[in-house]
Amino acid sequence: MALKRKNSKPDSGDQRLGGGWEIVYTGFILILLCFFIMLCSFSTMQQSKVTRFVKSFNLAVSIFSQGAKLESGEIMLPESEDIVSEKSSLANIFRDVITKARQMGLEDSIDIDFTDKALVMRLSNAILFETGSAQILTASMPLLLKVSRVIAASDHSVRIEGHTDDLPIHTLQFPSNWELSTARAVNVLRFLVARGGVSSKKLSAAGFGEFQPLAVNDTPAHQARNRRVEIVFRKERLKVDK
Repeated sequence: MALKRKNSKPDSGDQRLGGGWEIVYTGFILILLCFFIMLCSFSTMQQSKVTRFVKSFNLAVSIFSQGAKLESGEIMLPESEDIVSEKSSLANIFRDVITKARQMGLEDSIDIDFTDKALVMRLSNAILFETGSAQILTASMPLLLKVSRVIAASDHSVRIEGHTDDLPIHTLQFPSNWELSTARAVNVLRFLVARGGVSSKKLSAAGFGEFQPLAVNDTPAHQARNRRVEIVFRKERLKVDK
């Protein structure tokens, strides 16, 4: 009996060693298989979708802290690749907005970002309004006039969105940030129609208060980033009355 017990221990050890080696090898093969499947899937995707994946990954690991910024100089990638389809109507809007914004010298005053359904032109409240006010600053009117020319040249519907930080406001005119953000959006819309000559059929306005922030409201810089007006070029084209 003692002899059998001595022989049984090395045998069980050998079995455990063999099983462990097979598990490690199998896991390694599975990892390689997944890697090559991923490469094959990328090879069949549109180049624009691969670019969107890379951008989303960069944002997830905080390599870039803001949206796409208009910059002059050599462009490393085709401008429309960040949109789902390079032949889509949003790609055409993007090219038109970029071209006209550069021609009008708006590179340092606006940011541009994208979703699958819209192109967003983002303006900071710091250049549009005083704190707690919805009255458009005189100094920002030339900028809005240039923006109105970009909007007028597009045949897509445009929504003006007002956003605030999470600092509460409670006045007779603005009981909450809902009213403040909505009033700012409406005033920008009225300016674009009355002074910029944009068709009122093309525009709509909405206020989102503090509930769609771009960043956590934990620092003054982040709060300033959340205080903004967004001009959203929507994917659907305007219906023309016949």
